[in-house]
Amino acid sequence: MGSFFAKYKMFGIVMLVLSGVIVYLFYNALQPEKMLPVYQPSMVDKSLVDSTLHYTKKYHKVADFSLVNQNGETITQEDYKDKIYVADFFFTTCLTICPIMTKNMGEVQEAIKNDPNIMLLSHSVTPQIDTVAQLKRYAVEKGVIDSKWNLVTGDKKQIYELARKSYLAVKNDGDGGPFDMIHTENFILVDKEKRIRGFYDGTNREEIDRLLSDIKILEASYKE
Repeated sequence: MGSFFAKYKMFGIVMLVLSGVIVYLFYNALQPEKMLPVYQPSMVDKSLVDSTLHYTKKYHKVADFSLVNQNGETITQEDYKDKIYVADFFFTTCLTICPIMTKNMGEVQEAIKNDPNIMLLSHSVTPQIDTVAQLKRYAVEKGVIDSKWNLVTGDKKQIYELARKSYLAVKNDGDGGPFDMIHTENFILVDKEKRIRGFYDGTNREEIDRLLSDIKILEASYKE
Protein backbone atom coordinates (compact mmCIF):
# COMPACT_ATOMS: atom_id res chain seq x y z
CA MET A 1 0.00 0.00 0.00
CA GLY A 2 2.87 2.31 0.92
CA SER A 3 4.58 1.73 -2.39
CA PHE A 4 1.32 2.55 -4.21
CA PHE A 5 1.08 5.98 -2.56
CA ALA A 6 4.77 6.64 -3.11
CA LYS A 7 4.40 5.83 -6.79
CA TYR A 8 1.55 8.29 -7.31
CA LYS A 9 2.69 10.97 -4.86
CA MET A 10 4.12 13.27 -7.54
CA PHE A 11 1.06 12.80 -9.73
CA GLY A 12 -1.16 13.79 -6.80
CA ILE A 13 0.89 16.90 -6.06
CA VAL A 14 0.75 17.98 -9.70
CA MET A 15 -3.02 17.48 -9.83
CA LEU A 16 -3.47 19.41 -6.59
CA VAL A 17 -1.46 22.37 -7.87
CA LEU A 18 -3.27 22.26 -11.23
CA SER A 19 -6.65 22.20 -9.48
CA GLY A 20 -5.63 25.21 -7.40
CA VAL A 21 -4.62 27.15 -10.50
CA ILE A 22 -7.91 26.32 -12.25
CA VAL A 23 -9.96 27.39 -9.23
CA TYR A 24 -7.97 30.65 -8.99
CA LEU A 25 -8.51 31.42 -12.69
CA PHE A 26 -12.23 30.71 -12.49
CA TYR A 27 -12.52 32.86 -9.36
CA ASN A 28 -10.82 35.81 -11.03
CA ALA A 29 -12.85 35.41 -14.19
CA LEU A 30 -16.06 35.62 -12.17
CA GLN A 31 -15.01 38.75 -10.26
CA PRO A 32 -16.63 41.93 -11.59
CA GLU A 33 -14.10 44.30 -13.13
CA LYS A 34 -13.46 47.27 -10.87
CA MET A 35 -14.78 50.54 -12.26
CA LEU A 36 -14.24 53.98 -10.79
CA PRO A 37 -17.31 56.09 -10.03
CA VAL A 38 -18.04 59.27 -11.97
CA TYR A 39 -18.54 61.83 -9.22
CA GLN A 40 -21.38 64.30 -9.44
CA PRO A 41 -21.87 67.25 -7.04
CA SER A 42 -24.86 65.53 -5.43
CA MET A 43 -22.56 62.63 -4.43
CA VAL A 44 -20.07 64.83 -2.56
CA ASP A 45 -20.22 66.33 0.94
CA LYS A 46 -22.20 69.56 0.52
CA SER A 47 -19.59 71.50 2.47
CA LEU A 48 -17.17 70.88 -0.43
CA VAL A 49 -19.55 72.04 -3.15
CA ASP A 50 -20.83 75.46 -4.16
CA SER A 51 -24.48 75.80 -3.15
CA THR A 52 -25.55 76.28 -6.78
CA LEU A 53 -24.47 72.70 -7.53
CA HIS A 54 -25.73 70.77 -4.49
CA TYR A 55 -28.42 68.91 -6.44
CA THR A 56 -26.58 68.40 -9.72
CA LYS A 57 -26.75 64.66 -10.46
CA LYS A 58 -25.23 64.34 -13.92
CA TYR A 59 -23.06 65.89 -16.62
CA HIS A 60 -20.62 67.54 -14.21
CA LYS A 61 -17.23 68.37 -15.74
CA VAL A 62 -14.25 70.52 -14.89
CA ALA A 63 -14.80 73.97 -16.40
CA ASP A 64 -12.54 75.51 -19.01
CA PHE A 65 -9.69 77.54 -17.56
CA SER A 66 -6.76 79.76 -18.52
CA LEU A 67 -3.85 80.07 -16.08
CA VAL A 68 -0.07 80.61 -16.24
CA ASN A 69 2.52 77.99 -15.31
CA GLN A 70 6.03 78.08 -13.82
CA ASN A 71 7.51 78.86 -17.24
CA GLY A 72 5.21 81.78 -17.98
CA GLU A 73 3.19 79.70 -20.46
CA THR A 74 -0.59 79.96 -20.68
CA ILE A 75 -2.13 76.64 -19.67
CA THR A 76 -5.70 75.79 -20.67
CA GLN A 77 -7.88 72.71 -20.86
CA GLU A 78 -6.38 72.10 -24.32
CA ASP A 79 -3.06 71.20 -22.68
CA TYR A 80 -4.91 68.40 -20.88
CA LYS A 81 -6.99 67.24 -23.82
CA ASP A 82 -7.20 63.44 -23.95
CA LYS A 83 -5.18 63.22 -20.73
CA ILE A 84 -5.91 61.70 -17.34
CA TYR A 85 -4.65 64.09 -14.69
CA VAL A 86 -4.35 64.67 -10.95
CA ALA A 87 -5.17 68.15 -9.63
CA ASP A 88 -4.56 69.83 -6.29
CA PHE A 89 -4.36 73.24 -4.58
CA PHE A 90 -1.30 74.56 -2.75
CA PHE A 91 0.83 77.62 -2.08
CA THR A 92 4.60 77.85 -2.04
CA THR A 93 4.89 79.55 1.38
CA CYS A 94 2.69 76.99 3.17
CA LEU A 95 4.50 75.30 6.06
CA THR A 96 1.80 72.81 7.12
CA ILE A 97 0.20 70.34 4.69
CA CYS A 98 1.61 71.64 1.40
CA PRO A 99 5.17 70.31 1.77
CA ILE A 100 3.76 66.84 2.45
CA MET A 101 1.36 67.12 -0.47
CA THR A 102 4.11 68.31 -2.82
CA LYS A 103 6.37 65.46 -1.74
CA ASN A 104 3.57 62.95 -2.37
CA MET A 105 2.69 64.53 -5.71
CA GLY A 106 6.36 64.14 -6.55
CA GLU A 107 5.99 60.41 -5.92
CA VAL A 108 3.01 60.34 -8.27
CA GLN A 109 5.14 62.18 -10.85
CA GLU A 110 7.87 59.56 -10.49
CA ALA A 111 5.34 56.76 -11.02
CA ILE A 112 3.80 58.31 -14.17
CA LYS A 113 6.73 60.20 -15.67
CA ASN A 114 7.09 57.81 -18.62
CA ASP A 115 3.36 57.56 -19.30
CA PRO A 116 2.26 60.13 -21.92
CA ASN A 117 -1.40 59.73 -20.93
CA ILE A 118 -1.05 61.08 -17.38
CA MET A 119 -0.32 64.64 -16.18
CA LEU A 120 -0.42 66.70 -12.98
CA LEU A 121 -1.88 70.15 -12.27
CA SER A 122 -1.27 72.16 -9.08
CA HIS A 123 -3.13 75.46 -8.56
CA SER A 124 -1.63 78.18 -6.36
CA VAL A 125 -4.21 79.60 -3.94
CA THR A 126 -2.08 82.70 -3.26
CA PRO A 127 -1.50 83.93 -6.81
CA GLN A 128 -0.55 87.40 -5.60
CA ILE A 129 2.49 85.80 -3.90
CA ASP A 130 3.11 82.90 -6.25
CA THR A 131 4.37 84.74 -9.30
CA VAL A 132 5.83 82.89 -12.26
CA ALA A 133 9.32 83.45 -10.87
CA GLN A 134 8.29 82.11 -7.45
CA LEU A 135 6.65 79.05 -9.00
CA LYS A 136 9.76 78.40 -11.09
CA ARG A 137 12.01 78.48 -8.04
CA TYR A 138 9.63 76.12 -6.24
CA ALA A 139 9.43 73.80 -9.26
CA VAL A 140 13.21 73.52 -9.50
CA GLU A 141 13.51 72.92 -5.76
CA LYS A 142 10.86 70.17 -5.80
CA GLY A 143 12.06 68.42 -8.94
CA VAL A 144 9.04 69.24 -11.09
CA ILE A 145 9.22 67.83 -14.63
CA ASP A 146 7.78 70.63 -16.80
CA SER A 147 6.29 68.28 -19.38
CA LYS A 148 4.37 66.35 -16.71
CA TRP A 149 3.45 68.82 -14.00
CA ASN A 150 2.16 72.38 -14.29
CA LEU A 151 2.18 74.67 -11.25
CA VAL A 152 -0.27 77.40 -12.19
CA THR A 153 -1.12 80.88 -10.98
CA GLY A 154 -3.58 83.46 -12.23
CA ASP A 155 -6.85 85.13 -11.34
CA LYS A 156 -7.78 84.22 -7.76
CA LYS A 157 -11.52 84.23 -8.41
CA GLN A 158 -11.06 81.78 -11.29
CA ILE A 159 -8.94 79.47 -9.14
CA TYR A 160 -11.48 79.64 -6.32
CA GLU A 161 -14.34 78.85 -8.71
CA LEU A 162 -12.42 75.86 -10.06
CA ALA A 163 -11.92 74.57 -6.52
CA ARG A 164 -15.55 74.95 -5.45
CA LYS A 165 -17.50 74.50 -8.67
CA SER A 166 -15.31 72.16 -10.72
CA TYR A 167 -13.11 70.06 -8.45
CA LEU A 168 -15.56 69.99 -5.49
CA ALA A 169 -12.61 69.98 -3.14
CA VAL A 170 -12.73 72.94 -0.73
CA LYS A 171 -14.77 73.51 2.42
CA ASN A 172 -14.11 77.24 2.72
CA ASP A 173 -17.04 79.35 1.61
CA GLY A 174 -16.41 82.60 -0.23
CA ASP A 175 -16.01 84.13 -3.66
CA GLY A 176 -12.24 84.25 -4.11
CA GLY A 177 -11.95 87.70 -2.59
CA PRO A 178 -8.72 89.14 -1.15
CA PHE A 179 -9.23 87.54 2.26
CA ASP A 180 -10.43 84.13 1.10
CA MET A 181 -8.05 81.22 1.60
CA ILE A 182 -8.36 77.85 -0.11
CA HIS A 183 -6.64 75.16 1.91
CA THR A 184 -7.37 71.55 1.07
CA GLU A 185 -5.45 68.30 1.25
CA ASN A 186 -7.44 66.75 -1.59
CA PHE A 187 -5.91 65.27 -4.73
CA ILE A 188 -8.53 64.93 -7.47
CA LEU A 189 -8.37 62.37 -10.28
CA VAL A 190 -9.84 63.63 -13.57
CA ASP A 191 -10.48 61.53 -16.66
CA LYS A 192 -10.10 62.36 -20.35
CA GLU A 193 -13.66 63.67 -20.48
CA LYS A 194 -12.89 66.13 -17.63
CA ARG A 195 -15.01 64.15 -15.16
CA ILE A 196 -13.99 63.57 -11.54
CA ARG A 197 -13.18 59.91 -10.84
CA GLY A 198 -11.67 60.03 -7.34
CA PHE A 199 -10.72 62.04 -4.26
CA TYR A 200 -7.62 61.29 -2.16
CA ASP A 201 -5.98 62.71 0.95
CA GLY A 202 -2.72 64.09 -0.42
CA THR A 203 -1.09 63.92 3.03
CA ASN A 204 -1.76 60.20 3.49
CA ARG A 205 0.73 57.75 1.96
CA GLU A 206 -1.84 54.93 1.79
CA GLU A 207 -4.15 57.24 -0.14
CA ILE A 208 -1.36 57.90 -2.64
CA ASP A 209 -1.08 54.14 -3.21
CA ARG A 210 -4.84 54.04 -3.78
CA LEU A 211 -4.57 56.93 -6.23
CA LEU A 212 -1.84 55.18 -8.22
CA SER A 213 -3.93 52.01 -8.31
CA ASP A 214 -6.98 53.94 -9.50
CA ILE A 215 -4.95 55.65 -12.22
CA LYS A 216 -4.10 52.20 -13.61
CA ILE A 217 -7.75 51.14 -13.46
CA LEU A 218 -8.86 54.32 -15.22
CA GLU A 219 -6.18 54.06 -17.89
CA ALA A 220 -7.06 50.42 -18.55
CA SER A 221 -10.71 51.39 -19.10
CA TYR A 222 -9.65 53.35 -22.20
CA LYS A 223 -7.93 50.33 -23.73
CA GLU A 224 -11.00 48.10 -23.77
